[in-house]
Amino acid sequence: MSVQAGIWNFDGRPVEPKQLDDISEFLKPQGPDGESRYADGSVALLYRPFHTTAESRQETQPHFSNRGFIVTWDGRLDNRQALIADLRSDLEANPTDVAIVAAAFDRWETDCFRRLVGDWAVTIWKPTERELLFASDYMAIRHIFYYLKRDRIWWATDLSSLVLLSNDKFHIDDDYIAGYLAHNPDAHLTPYLEIREVPPGQFVRIRNGRAVVERFWRFDPKSRIRYKTDAEYEEHFRHVFRQSVHRRLRSDSPILGELSGGLDSSSIVCMADDILAKEGAETPRLDTLSYYDKTEPKGDDWTYFRKIEAKRGRVGIHIDGSRLGTSPDSLRCEQFCPLPGGLGFGRALDTERAGAVRQGGYCAVLSGIGGDEFTGGVPDPRAHLADLIVQGKFISLARQLMAWSLVKRRPWIHLLWESAIDAVPAPMGQFFVKEAQIEPWIRKEFAKRTGLALRQISAGENLGFWMPTRRSYVAGVFVMANNLAKLAGASETLEEARYPFLDQTLIEFVLSIPAGQMLRPGERRSLLRRSLAGIVPQEILARRTKQVGQRTPMLILEKYWDELQNIYRTSLSSRLRFIDEAQLLKTICDARAGKSTQLVRVFWTISLEYWLRDLAARGLLASSSAETAPFRQQQLPISA
Repeated sequence: MSVQAGIWNFDGRPVEPKQLDDISEFLKPQGPDGESRYADGSVALLYRPFHTTAESRQETQPHFSNRGFIVTWDGRLDNRQALIADLRSDLEANPTDVAIVAAAFDRWETDCFRRLVGDWAVTIWKPTERELLFASDYMAIRHIFYYLKRDRIWWATDLSSLVLLSNDKFHIDDDYIAGYLAHNPDAHLTPYLEIREVPPGQFVRIRNGRAVVERFWRFDPKSRIRYKTDAEYEEHFRHVFRQSVHRRLRSDSPILGELSGGLDSSSIVCMADDILAKEGAETPRLDTLSYYDKTEPKGDDWTYFRKIEAKRGRVGIHIDGSRLGTSPDSLRCEQFCPLPGGLGFGRALDTERAGAVRQGGYCAVLSGIGGDEFTGGVPDPRAHLADLIVQGKFISLARQLMAWSLVKRRPWIHLLWESAIDAVPAPMGQFFVKEAQIEPWIRKEFAKRTGLALRQISAGENLGFWMPTRRSYVAGVFVMANNLAKLAGASETLEEARYPFLDQTLIEFVLSIPAGQMLRPGERRSLLRRSLAGIVPQEILARRTKQVGQRTPMLILEKYWDELQNIYRTSLSSRLRFIDEAQLLKTICDARAGKSTQLVRVFWTISLEYWLRDLAARGLLASSSAETAPFRQQQLPISA
């Protein structure tokens, strides 16, 4: 993904060239294909490209529109042809994506954002009005961060640059930490109280030193797609999924498809192969990358991704996780991580992956993220049953309760109770669901102050009294946007991630069809499996849910137990009143003893501590010297 950045001094001071030089040099690894800039006194815009399409190589950015607006753009415009048809009189032949976006803004100004389909982030400077605009796609797959102060604003598509180059200290945002501990921080937040991200489906207007946020994309709760037969739904899904994959094959370099052998990644690779064979695409080649670990109990990915390779008649790149070690050499990150959550997981895997990407000349990678979340990967019937309660369809409700009771092997009265809770808005139902229970190591006063219980079951958007399935699906969009925001950290691999299951057209279709098409008793991911019969091998379509290994996390707890005990004698996350270290250590002891534990949340909590200590060691925390001095004196106190 290409890099945008800039500075605007509100007091009229000229932007110092060295400031831009430092930002440019910092961002060079992410934008290796050159550099260009625009400077006009107190305002400067920087652009560093990473080319993934033939059109991007023809771009000149910052781009000057016909009305004199200055535009920097990082993205892939999926509805190019439709926009070219609308804007033909304003465009030259064979326009680039940024030229199309600039012409659209010239004609429609901020109303153009809702017309842009794809993964994108754009910055627009209006010199005459002295106004700056940031906007991001409907799910903020591409990021823009901004640091607004009284006398200036800095912005960049990379969070690390704002944190490390500003020479400032930062306060930790309690709301972000609460969302982080709930595994769902709001997408517009960062852990730094002073820095924000452009929210999904919204734009930020900077004028007179103030930021105003406005929404341009919102799903219509009245949107309905209704057919008479299953076959019609299957045909429509197959069409939008095919279109989604085809859009992401737009590249003049080879593309790498992640292939785990699961239904999501296999569906993408098989559909891409079908497109390349029957229609062709811009990419010269699609290869696959697969991870495996034969030492992991129930780790059978190897068996399944080889079936896809056999169908393709081509072996992909294989990375053996067991050969690279089952646990990190250290829990701390050697490089700066702008967001908590990294720990030492996957370092060796990332290094090997980066080498494979560089060696193969791949610029874009297809990922199956979003498949589980939006095609019924988790067979939870509560929202569907709650719809029947709200609609008063009690005969259908009784039938569905009996069917799901058999599938789930649970009493129907329990399902009815949970569905009744799901029928009311989350703020009303939070007191009755186990998902809202706070982990014992999180301080109660912190949880209460930040509304942590509600965060654990809600996407943070007020969806009021929408139908339960609509609330569930639309909340899933916001949760996914929140998760994508956590992927904004620096990566060792230079690649553009592309997510076919997060295509806007596909998601809007999924949100508009009956829930029963996605979720049926005993038919997990019903519509996806029915639609792709004949494209994806039957062995993959019939595969049960992939198993998630538990061996590696337990090995890590054993390996670092002494170190963790030492760390939590002087815990920063405890000093900041986030957690109770004694309760956390007790929970880890319980896990080591074989008791059932939320290991994911344990590791996220541990990662938070290491991340905070790294900030303190770098002198980035705006807290009293008494709290941070011990950590600055000895770069991350790790026991031998």
